[in-house]
Amino acid sequence: MAEPAQPGSGRLRPPEGLWRRRVASFGHAFRGVWAALGSEVHLRFHAVATAVVTGLGFYCGISRLEWALVAISVACVWATELMNTAIEALTDLASPDYHPLAGKAKDVAAGAVLLAALGAVVVGALVFGPYVFGR
Repeated sequence: MAEPAQPGSGRLRPPEGLWRRRVASFGHAFRGVWAALGSEVHLRFHAVATAVVTGLGFYCGISRLEWALVAISVACVWATELMNTAIEALTDLASPDYHPLAGKAKDVAAGAVLLAALGAVVVGALVFGPYVFGR
């Protein structure tokens, strides 16, 4: 439970170490992204695609709404790719030998990435198509 910051101040402060744990959790998350970038070819492809799409967005001068759609699409692809990487690692740990359910778990996770990527391609075509091919 939170304690008063100073006697009589009426303000509450978080328990000791809460901020340090929060900051550390961001560090763990960034370390996970960097680890995945270092080991996953597909994630590096997504990183290059993100840079290209961002550059194209600036070049075309897309609207705030278009930026929002592009950002959501990029975030969905990255999130599903990271989840796929985590599922593959845990599956390999839990089932080092082949098992049909392990294969199914990996296939379903890869399918999620495929759907997110296809959705991002559709959003990209709808957003950038008019700029590239003329309105």
